[in-house]
Amino acid sequence: MKIGVISDTHRKVKKAKRAIDVLKEEGAEFIVHAGDIVELEVLELLRDSGLRYVAVYGNNDVHLAEFHNDFNLVQEPYFFKLSGLKFKLMHIPFYMLPDADVVIFGHTHKAYVEYINSTLFLNSGEACARDTSISRWSMLEIKEKEFIVTNYSRANKSENIEREVLKFLRETNG
Repeated sequence: MKIGVISDTHRKVKKAKRAIDVLKEEGAEFIVHAGDIVELEVLELLRDSGLRYVAVYGNNDVHLAEFHNDFNLVQEPYFFKLSGLKFKLMHIPFYMLPDADVVIFGHTHKAYVEYINSTLFLNSGEACARDTSISRWSMLEIKEKEFIVTNYSRANKSENIEREVLKFLRETNG
C-alpha cells in the first residue's frame, strides 16, 4: 500500500495541490495531512482527490472546526489502521511514544524519518516552503517485509522534483 504524507501547507494551496497531484501520479492510495492545513481549499483538494484521506488539526487550524463534519478532520493523537498496521497521527510531536507501527507528525517543518524499535517515525517536512525555499512531502510504501519512504522536494521556482528513497527492513515479533 502507498500512503502519501503532507504537512504544514499553511496558505500555500498551489504547493499542496502539486504535492497531492504527484502523490496520486505515483500511486498513492491514501493521503495523510499532518496538520497546519490552514486553508479550506486544501481540505477540498484532499476530498476531491478521489483518494481516502485523513487530516489532523494543527495549531493553526482552529478556524477549520466549523467544517469538521464536511471533511475527515481528526484531533490528535489519532489512531487508525491501514494495511494491517496501527498508525498514530498528530501535528505537534507531543506523543512520540512507540505505541504504533507508524507515527506521523508535522509542526517542526523539518523532514524526519527514523525506524526505532519496530516503529517508523515520519515527518514529511513543510509543503509550504516557509522556513526554507523547498517544498517537501513523502510517500510511505508498505511492503510485507519493509517500509519504503520516498521524500520529495521541490525548490521554489523550479519544475524539478528531487526524490530520496529510504528503505527499512520491518521487524516482526515472533
